[in-house]
Amino acid sequence: MLIQIKTSIDYYLCIMNVDYIIVGFGLAGLAFAETLAENKKSFIIFEDDSQNSSIVAGGAYNPIVLKRFTPVWDAIDQLEIAIPFYKNIEEKLNTKFIQAIDLCRIFTSVEEQNNWFAACDKPVFAKYMIPEVLENPIKAIDAPFGLGRVTNTGRIDTEILLDTYKTYLEDKIRLEHFDYNLIEFDGEFVCYKDILAKQLVFCEGFGVKKNPFFKEIPLREAKGELITIYAPKLELDFVLKAGVFIMPLEKHHFLVGATFNWKDKTLTPTEDAKDELIAKLKKVLLVDFEVVSQVAGIRPTVLDRRPLLGKHSQYKQLAVLNGLGTRGVMLAPKMAKKLYNFLEHDISLEKEINTERYL
Repeated sequence: MLIQIKTSIDYYLCIMNVDYIIVGFGLAGLAFAETLAENKKSFIIFEDDSQNSSIVAGGAYNPIVLKRFTPVWDAIDQLEIAIPFYKNIEEKLNTKFIQAIDLCRIFTSVEEQNNWFAACDKPVFAKYMIPEVLENPIKAIDAPFGLGRVTNTGRIDTEILLDTYKTYLEDKIRLEHFDYNLIEFDGEFVCYKDILAKQLVFCEGFGVKKNPFFKEIPLREAKGELITIYAPKLELDFVLKAGVFIMPLEKHHFLVGATFNWKDKTLTPTEDAKDELIAKLKKVLLVDFEVVSQVAGIRPTVLDRRPLLGKHSQYKQLAVLNGLGTRGVMLAPKMAKKLYNFLEHDISLEKEINTERYL
């Protein structure tokens, strides 16, 4: 895309003056907007609903990689920031989207049981991993080697969160396509249409691949699909992890996911993904179930699995908050805070999250 950069702003045409313009309203955009609100900064958001990875996410928060019983990078600190952050929004919006729920991992061998106990001995996991093998409490699932239970975990219903917050914003959000060609620069300011701002922050998810200012960041698009099933004979009061996750919803409905597809860049649900999830479910569930819906989204992932935060090398009024991948619920509040402190207080970003490591 060829961009005609204008460097002289007609201030008389900029009838709205704000501190920040935000492009994109997924978890990253919401977290940054809330961080601005907490710090009494004004902002306007542009959102065209072209990205939906936040809406179709499972929304689980869990500090443990259950495939290998290892810690998620920086997870404990992320959760210490994220949980109060989301609770504050619940109170402010008078709504409920946080669900505290334990997570159980099916063991497939005695070796996995032993690895579980070894991991439980690590101090970092003391608050989360229960050091015992639980006998299978559910006849509807196949777990001959028992389960390991993780506590102090839960889920954020991202759809309720985003929808409620969008309504709350009212005149602070514009539901329209953002046109990069209309950006103008002058001194320390940036102007877009009728808006004059000190800073413009892109929170576009995989949509940033079309952004001429940040298209070079090494973002990888990973398509993920989820299905919702109805299983009237399945009783779960925890999230079950067994090749797929099975998350209880309401009235014997369960969210199941997720797939990874590095080639398909569309948002269209596929039969292949549904068949893959059904096949994995049948290895675990001993009861009948029915698929009632299916959704797909594109996750913005990075090769080193670290977020992407920083300023444009030439246009310092432009910044980016991206690359939250599969753990956006946990990452978004802390990364929004990091970016805010970088932009407002010149507090350096760590190299492992700074876009400078690639650009």
